[in-house]
Amino acid sequence: MAEEALPYGLREVGLTPYTTPAATTLGAARKFPVARTMSFEEAEDFEELRGDDKVVAIRGKGASVDWELENGGLSLPSYKTMAGGTLTTTGVSPNTVTTFKKKVTDQRPYFKSEGRSINDDGGDFHGILYKARASDSLSGEMADGTFWLTSASGSALPSTLTGEIDTLYDFILNETATPIAF
Repeated sequence: MAEEALPYGLREVGLTPYTTPAATTLGAARKFPVARTMSFEEAEDFEELRGDDKVVAIRGKGASVDWELENGGLSLPSYKTMAGGTLTTTGVSPNTVTTFKKKVTDQRPYFKSEGRSINDDGGDFHGILYKARASDSLSGEMADGTFWLTSASGSALPSTLTGEIDTLYDFILNETATPIAF
């Protein structure tokens, strides 16, 4: 298998909520519908030690990832995974009503984010952020003649999951295409 990839497009994005506040146990993955973009940028702040009229040392303060997601449509379970809040369903089909409610006291939780692209050789490419939080914007737009678009941005920190402790992100190149498990 080649160690080089030519990822193309964005096939799917999965968001997995943590079931514990310490972000040590994952729940069931949810599909972020009609994925349009998943982007990230590794970032780190550095401190310089200066003395004797020169820089003598540079030390990083720890890497993080700044990320953005955008999709078409709205999945209330996926939105709840990023925003926190409460999701309730009442009634019986065909008259069910699903309500997402966000209170000012609801905190945005951590979640795992995984994106998948097809690869030029028939395999696929996965990018995984283990401990993401929508620490920046979380938005949607309804406009005349257009579909609803949901977008979010935030930061990701190193994993607190057993077996992935301190992993900031993974890139996985599969020789055989492997969909995200929902």
